[in-house]
Amino acid sequence: MVAGVAYLDPGNVASNASAGAEYGYLLVWVVVLANAMAWLIQYLSAKLGVATGSSLPALLGKRIRSRPGRYAYWLQAELVAMATDIAEVIGGAIALNLLFDLPLLLGGVITGSVSMALLVLHSRRGPQIFERVVVGLVAIIAIGFCAGLVVAPVDGAEAVGGLVPRFTDAGSVLLAASILGATVMPHAIYAHSALTRDRFGRVEEGPRRRLVLRATRVDVTIALAIAGTVNLVILLLAAATLPGVAGTDTLEGAHEAIGTALGPVVATLFAVGLLASGLASTSVGAYAGAEIMQGLLRVRIPLMVRRLVTLLPALGLLVAGAPPTLSLVLSQVVLSFGIPFALVPLVWLTTRRELMGDARNSAWTTVLASVSAAPLIALNATLLVLLATGA
Repeated sequence: MVAGVAYLDPGNVASNASAGAEYGYLLVWVVVLANAMAWLIQYLSAKLGVATGSSLPALLGKRIRSRPGRYAYWLQAELVAMATDIAEVIGGAIALNLLFDLPLLLGGVITGSVSMALLVLHSRRGPQIFERVVVGLVAIIAIGFCAGLVVAPVDGAEAVGGLVPRFTDAGSVLLAASILGATVMPHAIYAHSALTRDRFGRVEEGPRRRLVLRATRVDVTIALAIAGTVNLVILLLAAATLPGVAGTDTLEGAHEAIGTALGPVVATLFAVGLLASGLASTSVGAYAGAEIMQGLLRVRIPLMVRRLVTLLPALGLLVAGAPPTLSLVLSQVVLSFGIPFALVPLVWLTTRRELMGDARNSAWTTVLASVSAAPLIALNATLLVLLATGA
């Protein structure tokens, strides 16, 4: 469930709300496809941790023999982790501004401080207490974002029509890449193997491993069902209430438009959900970043020191006055480019019998994982072409 919160971060909110506001129900299929992919990918990551007692970054750190190669791989993973932090801290800052009219910079500092407190809780009280706090925040997120559907009518026929894969222009491709980057998040792939390692350690072949893997499938299914439903609801809510409304290309504008269309209670719940998503996901992102550095570089930096350093880019953007929502959406595009670097090694490692034993992928699982990776990589290549040609 903790890894599932990565699929409910402010980047998801910004990407899905922007997609619904700008293109209505057009990109419903992207949200559904992304969450189906995410289920398989997160299960493979968890399975890797159970079978090996190690994380994906640690396994890659041992297999990348070249020091420059290991540092290059770490650099792209670190940039992905920083992009994640930008989305989560800025999202929390926007939510605090909407709820309490706090300056964005102060809101960013508060969001980062709360994430540090959650990390201290994890290190001192263990993963179980940390997980309970995060699950509580997930419940708040679900209520906050789903409340609007109670009073907002969704066009069922249009929503079903949105399941047909298609794009209309370069902007829809950009938002599709953003949704995929926000949903199939590289740092969540790195983190989930470490989380299962922390919970179970290495589970030897036999009945207990099979039991743990069954429980893991259930856990991933519940987490992704909740995350997928909330992400779809955000897009449907935006598609039902925001198209054609001026200013809805920002979260602030979307909040105001939702308040006008559905009332202040729904708007407040939307902002509370955004705040909970920022607080929960930024702590998970910091955990993933620490695991990436330790696994790939075999360097352990105190978590609080690392957290302070990774806060700087997000706070710098707030100081510079960069458009917050645009920063959120573009950070998710950066995440999308990082997906192949996490996904391809994950699929490869989980096919290795000498590493996974009886938990290695079946042929069908490998095929499905490869099919999941292909459109992600193809979409990123298409986006690069569109950006290069100015389309």
